[in-house]
Amino acid sequence: MSNIAVIGLGAMGRPIARNLLKAGHDVVVWNRSDAHAEQLVAAGARRAASVAEAMHSPVVFSVLSDDRAVAETFIDSGVLSQIPGGTVHVNLATVSADLARRVGAAHAEVGVGYVAAPVFGRVPVAEAGALNILAAGEDGLIDRAQPFFDVIGSRTWRLGDRPEQANIVKILGNYLIACAIQSLGEAVSLAEGAGVASGQFVELLTSTLFPGAVYAGYGSMIAERRYQPAGFTTVLGRKDLHLALDAAVDHDVPLPIGQLLRVAFDQAIADGRGADDWAVIAEQQPR
Repeated sequence: MSNIAVIGLGAMGRPIARNLLKAGHDVVVWNRSDAHAEQLVAAGARRAASVAEAMHSPVVFSVLSDDRAVAETFIDSGVLSQIPGGTVHVNLATVSADLARRVGAAHAEVGVGYVAAPVFGRVPVAEAGALNILAAGEDGLIDRAQPFFDVIGSRTWRLGDRPEQANIVKILGNYLIACAIQSLGEAVSLAEGAGVASGQFVELLTSTLFPGAVYAGYGSMIAERRYQPAGFTTVLGRKDLHLALDAAVDHDVPLPIGQLLRVAFDQAIADGRGADDWAVIAEQQPR
């Protein structure tokens, strides 16, 4: 079947590549370290010797950690000048709107297509092939990626023709999750202070007023003080919060809750909780 490359084999990249293999696609993989690539090669993937080699695939998914990693890999390295025209690069990372514009312009200069497609869903959702994909870019480019989106996701949301539009939506989604964690932490703290069992309190809320994955999942973590293993770390949460605050400055929109969250994230990291799940910011509530 169609040839696709996956660049970046971290916690999300691995299940994405594995699902593409299971669907019968010819998958090329590249990762800075060898171990994760070797696991996928054993499952049937082909290993690229470099990013440039991987980028010779008709469609390329990249799943890197942040702005710095994306800029170093695709802009600072000069790799785009080595890529044949007609390739479509789909960036699944959560990056700033500013970087999305820069990367999109750099791709356009050399005739390489660029689509931003960050996702909603943690690792178990990626493993199930049930991610929600937030796609923005030219319709024709998204059309070329759609057969692969159908393998890794349950729905593709087309959000505009400018890549940064998808990144803004992803940033705002994560911002709202952080707000929910903060408010849950406050509420659980007060309930416990009044002698109410936190587990029952969270069960009540998520069975009545606030059903859904965010309140149920994070609420139970907060009630049980269960922050390992981390599905999304505090360090990554702070990174995404800062992306939201930067976007707010760009658009002259105040985010007062975001300023409160900045303090909570900074304190959690200062307390040595950077590798815990970002739900740990609830522990910053006064007891």
